[in-house]
Amino acid sequence: MLTTLAVLRWFHIVAMVYWLGGEWGVFQTSRNVIDRNLSMDERRRHMETAYRIDILARTGIIALFPLGFHMGYYWGVQPYGGMFLATVWVFYFAWLALCWAAFFKRETDLGIKLTILDERIRYAIIPIIAIAAIASLMGYGPFNAGKGQMWFSAKILIFSGLLVIGLLLRFIMREWTELFRVLAENPGDQASEDKLEKSLAFGRKLAYCYWIGILSVAFLGATKPF
Repeated sequence: MLTTLAVLRWFHIVAMVYWLGGEWGVFQTSRNVIDRNLSMDERRRHMETAYRIDILARTGIIALFPLGFHMGYYWGVQPYGGMFLATVWVFYFAWLALCWAAFFKRETDLGIKLTILDERIRYAIIPIIAIAAIASLMGYGPFNAGKGQMWFSAKILIFSGLLVIGLLLRFIMREWTELFRVLAENPGDQASEDKLEKSLAFGRKLAYCYWIGILSVAFLGATKPF
């Protein structure tokens, strides 16, 4: 039978696919963003492609937040349903709207401000869910962490770490937009070109950790080993 849990699980799988696949797409496209042998118009087209891929990855990441809590309630690993879940879903749609608004306005000052607001939301969420996960693993709640239930808190903890990495990658992509504005006014600016290459080198190292973390979260959700 088609159940709510089955639909949520399907949605969760789709979100994970867009998250992992999207990050790989941005990783590959970013090579051309810093290629000085390409024209600025060509590099801008690659940056535009990276942004269009990345918005799906961002959508997937944000969707995992309410999906995880909702499925966790059905599985009995987190005890909060009703109004709590309703609030989480309302928050999700508001956050998603902000994320897409920042995407559509990304080349403007308003877009940069919206992106910064999106980042500040993560400043609040990351420590809250990380502390909750650690406390639960220690037996203090708020999530259930008895035998066969600890996987949920472990998954939340890793997810909070991935949000930190994602936040750093958001900084890098916002920096691209700012640096390309400088290069539009001063083509070939050496300092800006060097900064682009340095930020991408750092981002590529983060990406490897990101993929390992995403696969770990998926593994815990699929196998529920402890």
